[in-house]
Amino acid sequence: MWRLRRAAVACKVCQSLVRHSSGIKGSLPLQKLHLVSRSIYHSHHPTLKLQRPQLRTSFQQFSSLTNLPLHKLKLSPIKYGYQPRRNFWPARLAARLLKLRYLILGSAVGGGYTAKKTFDQWKDMIPDLSDYKWIVPDIVWEIDEYIDFEKIKKALPNSEDLAKLTPDFDKIVESLSLLKDFFTTGSPGETAFRATDHGSESDKHYKKGLLGELILLQQQIQEHEEEARRATGQYSTSYAQQKRKVSDKEKIDQLQEELLHTQLKYQRILERLEKENKELRKLVLQKDDKGIHHRKLKKSLIDMYSEVLDVLSDYDASYNTQDHLPRVVVVGDQSAGKTSVLEMIAQARIFPRGSGEMMTRSPVKVTLSEGPHHVALFKDSSREFDLTKEEDLAALRHEIELRMRKNVKEGCTVSPETISLNVKGPGLQRMVLVDLPGVINTVTSGMAPDTKETIFSISKAYMQNPNAIILCIQDGSVDAERSIVTDLVSQMDPHGRRTIFVLTKVDLAEKNVASPSRIQQIIEGKLFPMKALGYFAVVTGKGNSSESIEAIKEYEEEFFQNSKLLKTSMLKAHQVTTRNLSLAVSDCFWKMVRESVEQQADSFKATRFNLETEWKNNYPRLRELDRNELFEKAKNEILDEVISLSQVTPKHWEEILQQSLWERVSTHVIENIYLPAAQTMNSGTFNTTVDIKLKQWTDKQLPNKAVEVAWETLQEEFSRFMTEPKGKEHDDIFDKLKEAVKEESIKRHKWNDFAEDSLRVIQHNALEDRSISDKQQWDAAIYFMEEALQARLKDTENAIENMIGPDWKKRWLYWKNRTQEQCVHNETKNELEKMLKCNEEHPAYLASDEITTVRKNLESRGVEVDPSLIKDTWHQVYRRHFLKTALNHCNLCRRGFYYYQRHFVDSELECNDVVLFWRIQRMLAITANTLRQQLTNTEVRRLEKNVKEVLEDFAEDSEKKVKLLTGKRVQLAEDLKKVREIQEKLDAFIEALHQEK
Repeated sequence: MWRLRRAAVACKVCQSLVRHSSGIKGSLPLQKLHLVSRSIYHSHHPTLKLQRPQLRTSFQQFSSLTNLPLHKLKLSPIKYGYQPRRNFWPARLAARLLKLRYLILGSAVGGGYTAKKTFDQWKDMIPDLSDYKWIVPDIVWEIDEYIDFEKIKKALPNSEDLAKLTPDFDKIVESLSLLKDFFTTGSPGETAFRATDHGSESDKHYKKGLLGELILLQQQIQEHEEEARRATGQYSTSYAQQKRKVSDKEKIDQLQEELLHTQLKYQRILERLEKENKELRKLVLQKDDKGIHHRKLKKSLIDMYSEVLDVLSDYDASYNTQDHLPRVVVVGDQSAGKTSVLEMIAQARIFPRGSGEMMTRSPVKVTLSEGPHHVALFKDSSREFDLTKEEDLAALRHEIELRMRKNVKEGCTVSPETISLNVKGPGLQRMVLVDLPGVINTVTSGMAPDTKETIFSISKAYMQNPNAIILCIQDGSVDAERSIVTDLVSQMDPHGRRTIFVLTKVDLAEKNVASPSRIQQIIEGKLFPMKALGYFAVVTGKGNSSESIEAIKEYEEEFFQNSKLLKTSMLKAHQVTTRNLSLAVSDCFWKMVRESVEQQADSFKATRFNLETEWKNNYPRLRELDRNELFEKAKNEILDEVISLSQVTPKHWEEILQQSLWERVSTHVIENIYLPAAQTMNSGTFNTTVDIKLKQWTDKQLPNKAVEVAWETLQEEFSRFMTEPKGKEHDDIFDKLKEAVKEESIKRHKWNDFAEDSLRVIQHNALEDRSISDKQQWDAAIYFMEEALQARLKDTENAIENMIGPDWKKRWLYWKNRTQEQCVHNETKNELEKMLKCNEEHPAYLASDEITTVRKNLESRGVEVDPSLIKDTWHQVYRRHFLKTALNHCNLCRRGFYYYQRHFVDSELECNDVVLFWRIQRMLAITANTLRQQLTNTEVRRLEKNVKEVLEDFAEDSEKKVKLLTGKRVQLAEDLKKVREIQEKLDAFIEALHQEK
């Protein structure tokens, strides 16, 4: 029994040894243990492996012991049977036990070094997180200010507590001494035999001991966890007490400042990422530009949409077609900062500027889109303005100002005509904005009286579109009660479903406003009756027009970072900066576009069907020609008619020119040349007078009169060809256009300045010639003279009849009577005719005694006359008498050609007046021939050139075409073409929109 008891004690000692040595690095081979120790692991458990459970506590991160690897024990196979040994085993056992102590100490040191090396390797494998420090809020890095780690450290287990977890080396030595006493009391063979017999019982005791050790270790861990929880609770209690000491106001201020710093930090991160994205997009777009010739360029969505709006603007500038397509309408009071906000969104100073002066005089439609380069160009121009260069920016501002002044009509201040501008650049938000003239309260000097009403009507025309986004700009530096635009916007959008309110110049408002809560009321929409989708506050610079966009952005960011409006939560971070405003407006714009564009396309389809039906019913046999096509057709007809002038025969030209020229100069020839010369007493004086007067006439008047006649003749022929009906092919819709082209061409045409000089020489030479070569020319001259004199005689008879009234035949047949004045003229005429009968060769003028005699004779019959009346009546009576005498002389000169050849020698007949008319007739023929040559060789071609220039000018002037080509047919064709074009562009835009989705 005592042997069994001794074996049981030995088993317990070995079990304790194995338990306490399992946490040490390395293992002892079983072959080196005593036979009794090796006999514990008998054949029932040949591969048994013991492993210490890994510790997991709440304070694991503060202990380096837990990082040490726990090694497993490897058991060697057991050899059965008795192996004889020498009897020096006690000494060897003692030596090995002493060696075991050094192994345990060396293993502890080596394990610590290995753990440190492993920790350094893991540390090197962890990436450097200093670059990502900005991701973690600042409060994490500043947590040591709020958490006292010293208290936590004190609450954690100390080294003494941790030492309890390590093996107790004293117990191991004590167990070894018990083994030594046991081995000295019995034989090895018996001990081995009994140990083998009771192996199963020893194994049971071993399992129970190991389980007890585990339970004890678990209890210790639970105790340490409880201590750690108590320490943490103590820290939480102390921290809560410390925080309660801080006033609520300071806590709120700290939290708000932390929140503001975090928001600004994330805003900077976002801007940096956007800048990088902008650069990447620019590189991609530049790469696409290099290969642009290899593929067809695809238009962007915003460019396609902008083209639709441009067509609509050309279709009807007053929007009477109920255009409901979305656009961003920028409205505000004058000098409220509308243009500055738009420039910040476009990222360029593109608009003309003025201090307090109205600069926006007509709507400006700005289409923003992405592109590789920051450029701007007008719809009707191919020139690109580089917005990164100051000289191009200045040229762009000047061009916009010129276009505005050109659109404004005389007597007006603003114009409803829209200027279309496209701005492209990397990172721009895609949208269409319309900058309107600022709303004014008072019309100042220099403005048209209706300026205020015109601005209101323009603004309402854009805002009444139910899908238009209203960007209401309010100046924050002035009193809100002075605003006019808010009332106007609230009338057009009372529910605020499509209005975005923007408060500008917030920096000035914060300085000048005594109560910051007033700004908050404005932003929240409590100060105005106007409602809005969103409220924003922006800063558009320091008021210096030379500031760059980047400088304004930096100033705006710096202001809001230090502004009390954000620190006191009067404004939220997403409500400030033009960047956030641009993003919000763009999102709202595209949302509105996607919701309404298909509905608008359907409405235009219905309009197109109605117009096509109306055309088929009214003009079934005519093509649908719009105004431009009709103008081209009229242009070809006019050019054909001008060309037909060259087909006029020379004979026709000369006949018309000769007849027109004689009609123009006949009065001068009869009254100023022939009649004065005929009053002379002999032929020499007659010829001298004629030569002098002809020379004077040729030098001063005749060439100019001839050119005037030629020019008038050309006009008449041109007008005849232009207005001559063409039968069934004639289209009266072109009549106004042809008349305008004719008048403008005639106005621009000027006869060649050298024509008069050449004509003067030719006419002078023609009039110097007096030699009539044959009888035919003589008879022609007599005939020409008779026609001229008879025409003058007829005119004189008409003048006398108007003077004396109707004769007795007309009085009896037509029941007409003479007036008192006509009766006096009749009595005077009768008295003067008696005088002429007495002296048929009476000179052309009455002497004073003759006038007195006539007046006394009339007074004796009861007729009171004035001397001037007698002279006027005598002029007509004597003129008729002279012309009749001259006609009788012409009849006598018909047979005078023979005497003319003999120079009227030995003849009482003198026909110098026939020679005069022959000279006039010959001069007319030569002048007509010269003018005809000038017409056909030069002037017709110059007129054709003028007509082409006029047509080209009219083609570029849309107002002229609208004014000259009018009518229901033209308007219907014009509307039909525009609606088709709008529908096609809308369909293409909708298709691209679906593809993008």
